[in-house]
Amino acid sequence: MEDLSFGSVAAVAAIALIAPLLVSLAPRLRVPAVVLEILLGVLVGPSLLGWVEVEVPLEVLSIIGLSFLLFLGGLELDLGSVRSQGARIVVAYGFSAALALAAGALISIIDDNDQAVFVAIALASTSLGLVVPVLRDAGASFTPLGQLTLAASSVGEFGAVLGLALFYSEGGARIESQVFLLVAFSILVVAVAWTFTRVQRSPRFSDTLVSQEETSSQLGVRIAMLAMSVFVALSTDLGFEAVLGAFVAGALLRITDPDERLTHARLRSKLDAIGYGFLVPAFFVTTGIQLDMEALFADPSSLVLVPILLVAFLIVRGVPALLYRGLRTRAETAAVGLLQATTLSVPVVAARVGVELGTIDSDTAAAIVVAGLLTVVLFPPIALTMLGRATETAGPATRHDDEG
Repeated sequence: MEDLSFGSVAAVAAIALIAPLLVSLAPRLRVPAVVLEILLGVLVGPSLLGWVEVEVPLEVLSIIGLSFLLFLGGLELDLGSVRSQGARIVVAYGFSAALALAAGALISIIDDNDQAVFVAIALASTSLGLVVPVLRDAGASFTPLGQLTLAASSVGEFGAVLGLALFYSEGGARIESQVFLLVAFSILVVAVAWTFTRVQRSPRFSDTLVSQEETSSQLGVRIAMLAMSVFVALSTDLGFEAVLGAFVAGALLRITDPDERLTHARLRSKLDAIGYGFLVPAFFVTTGIQLDMEALFADPSSLVLVPILLVAFLIVRGVPALLYRGLRTRAETAAVGLLQATTLSVPVVAARVGVELGTIDSDTAAAIVVAGLLTVVLFPPIALTMLGRATETAGPATRHDDEG
C-alpha cells in the first residue's frame, strides 16, 4: 500500500485556525474568513511559497468539504416563508440567465477558447453558504428580507449546479441522456422524500430519535450524514456533480421536516460544527492551493478578465433584484442584489470542471475564481452597511406605526 502523507491536512487545519483569528483583528473590515482561507492557501501553495501540495487525503477531504457546504446550504432553504414571492424569484433568475448568456458571449469573444454557456452558468450563480453567515451576523436571517435573499440565493446556486449537471457532465453524455437521467434522479428524490416523510411520522422513530440524539450514537447526525452520502453517491453514479446530490439532500431534509423533529437548531449546530469547523475550510484552503496564479499572470488578457467578470457578476445577479417587491427601501433592494452577486463555491467548481473538460482555459478558470473572491471581499460588507442604514431609517417609522 502506498504511504499516505497527512502533512497537507495538518497545514490546512492550521490555516483554518489562523484565518478567523486574523479576521477578528480587524472586525470593521467585515472580510469573511473564507477569503483569508483561500488567500493563505495561495500563499503556501505551488503558485507562491510551494510549501503545501494537494495530496490524496487532502483532495478527498476537499471534495467532502464542498459537498458538505452545499448540504448545509440546502438545509437553510425555507420555501414556506417566501411562497408568495416564488414566481417572482424564478422570473428574476430567468432574467439573470439571459444576462449571463450575453456576458458569457462577450467573454468568449475576448478569449475564443472559452464556451459562452459554461461561463454563463458560473456568472448566474450565488453562494448560499456564504450569504447565510452574512445574514446571521446582521440578525436578518429570519426577517422577510433575509428569507427572500436566502430563497433567491438558493435558486441561484441550485440553478447553476443544475446547469453544470445537464450541460457539462464529466462523462460527456449528450443532453438528451442527461435530461433522462435527471428525470430519473428527480423520481428517486420524490420517492425518498415520500418514504422519509412517512418514517418521520412514526411515533417509534420520534421516540428513538429523542432518546439517541444526545448519546454517543448521535443518531440525528448519522441520519443526516447518510442522507447526504446516498444522494452524493446517486448523483455521481448518474454522471452528475456530487454537489447536486449534496444540495438536494439538505433541501430534502428541510422540506420533509416542517416540524423540525430532525432538522432542529441543536442538530444543525452540530452539523455546522462539523462543516464550518473542519470540512468546509478544507475545501476553500485547497482551492487556494490549487489556484493557478502563474497562468493568470502569464497572459495579460486574463488579468483584464478579472474586473470584467466582477462587473458581470454584479450585473447578472444584482440587477434582477429590482424585480422583487415588498422591500421597503432602495438600500434593501441594493443589499439583496449585492448578496445575490456574492458567489464563490459554484465558480470554483465550474473552474475545476471546465479545465478538466477543456471548456475553458486554466487562465480563465483562475480569473473566474479571483473574480468570485472579489465578490466575497467587496459585496457583503457593502450590503451589511446598507442593511444597517435601512434598519436605522426604518426604526423611527416602525416605532411610530406601533404607537399608532
